[in-house]
Amino acid sequence: MNSDSLSRIVPASTDPIRIVALNFPQTLTAIQTAPPPPPHLTYRGGSLLRNVKVFTIFWGSAWSQPSQTSLVDNMNKFFQFILTSPLIDQMGEYTVPQYKIGYGKYIGTTSIIKPDLKHTVTDKAIQHFLQQEIATNSNIPQPDSDTLYFVYFPPGVTVVQGGSKSCQAFCGYHSDIGGRIFYAAMPYPGCNGCNGASSGMSILDALTSTSSHELCEAITDAVPGTGWYDDNHGEIGDICAWKTKKIGVYTVQLEWSNNANSCI
Repeated sequence: MNSDSLSRIVPASTDPIRIVALNFPQTLTAIQTAPPPPPHLTYRGGSLLRNVKVFTIFWGSAWSQPSQTSLVDNMNKFFQFILTSPLIDQMGEYTVPQYKIGYGKYIGTTSIIKPDLKHTVTDKAIQHFLQQEIATNSNIPQPDSDTLYFVYFPPGVTVVQGGSKSCQAFCGYHSDIGGRIFYAAMPYPGCNGCNGASSGMSILDALTSTSSHELCEAITDAVPGTGWYDDNHGEIGDICAWKTKKIGVYTVQLEWSNNANSCI
């Protein structure tokens, strides 16, 4: 990995850290002159998702191919299970008086073929797509303060966010549109940095891991950098990136606990 690749992994100073970084050894992905202070998330007063409602969107005709339909089905089963699991119990420590975090629910899914995707899609295009579909597609629920749209992209599509590209600088991210629409963009984990190959992960395991990362970050920091955040380490999932465990049959990422002072 050259120095240009290294620099792309580091967000701009004005951009909150809210991505799943690539899964490479620390010595390759971080060049530091001094160690940062220990992690500790502080609440900045922004929105949290109390009882998150997840709706999945699989964008692109490739998702209808037989080789991908089982992955679609398994990701929806993952959300049906994980939103009332011990993973959500962990988020309870980040409850504040105006936002009591509890179990969520899976509220549905849709696959969208048109507009079909080319090889690259920008975050601006994703936001436009979401707003257009919410306005015109009756299959997609209207946004509210707890709805979180997970948008999944098929193999061969590169997502561009903040000048960086998926599989070169990140494996997923979450964001918002005007503090009103909350979403996560999830590229297909088809590269060594995102598929957990060095750990022997399957594509499903890699995708449930990155999805759990963005799920927990969206719950605790819905508008990136305004909820629970650490100026040096980022969000709840960034601190523990690519450290995983099993809940039921699913691989999920460990998340930072202020109470335990560790990834759990």
